[in-house]
Amino acid sequence: MIPSIAILAPGAMGSAVAARLAEHGANILTSLDGRSDATKARAVAAGMIAAAPAEIANADIILSIVPPGEALALAEQLATLITRNANKPVIVDCNAVNVETVRKVEEIVLSSGARFVDAAIIGLPPKPGTKGPALYVSGEDAKEVVALRELGLDLRIVDGPVGAASALKMSYAGINKGLTGVGAAMVLAATEAGAADALRDELALSAPAVQARLANSLPDMLPKAYRWVAEMREIAGFLGGDHPAALIYEGFARLFEHIAADAQGEGTEGAKLVAFAESCKATKPA
Repeated sequence: MIPSIAILAPGAMGSAVAARLAEHGANILTSLDGRSDATKARAVAAGMIAAAPAEIANADIILSIVPPGEALALAEQLATLITRNANKPVIVDCNAVNVETVRKVEEIVLSSGARFVDAAIIGLPPKPGTKGPALYVSGEDAKEVVALRELGLDLRIVDGPVGAASALKMSYAGINKGLTGVGAAMVLAATEAGAADALRDELALSAPAVQARLANSLPDMLPKAYRWVAEMREIAGFLGGDHPAALIYEGFARLFEHIAADAQGEGTEGAKLVAFAESCKATKPA
């Protein structure tokens, strides 16, 4: 029997995950109250069904896929609804939050009588013909969501408690997005100093893999920079306030904040990053 599933919210990742599940026969509920016309259209295209809060609270599995800063508030909203229900769903927190935050979410969820699974999505939103992204889950109730594997998700169980999946996400994102942050900072500085072409050529000679990575990751980051701000701060929190590297990720948060603000304004920083990326694609490694 296919479980009833709700996904909050129907953003780029949430709607893509919904489409994958719907392809395999699942009915996916979501909330469209207060959502933009573009979001509503994306949800409909993904096969999502608009539902009232009470209907969502009655689902068997609820996937929380929201920006990091909204994870706690969503957990509180769900807990308020579920407390009054006889049905107690499994809530799966798929958000890019640190271990401390996910344990706070767990506490809120358990107070309602619902079960809780810590999860981490690693990879791009699913597309037809692809297997990914990977959905790592951990915690005592992780096996309660194995049905998602039969519905097309690449579900992988992490042998560990609540917090293990989020720790994996923080570590992976810290490396993956941290490398993009380092590249963006140095490309902007080199461009300002008139050394962008020299940097590009040296990378082509001595670090072609890095050059190829920046050619793709820099322009790909630009529309997402505003979402990465909170994630960098979650990574800083994951490291701990006394850890010297926490300052690095606070710095990345400020960098992505700057890039996001630029994207809403003149776009000069973004143009520099795109120009560097395009020149890399036009330059063949030696």
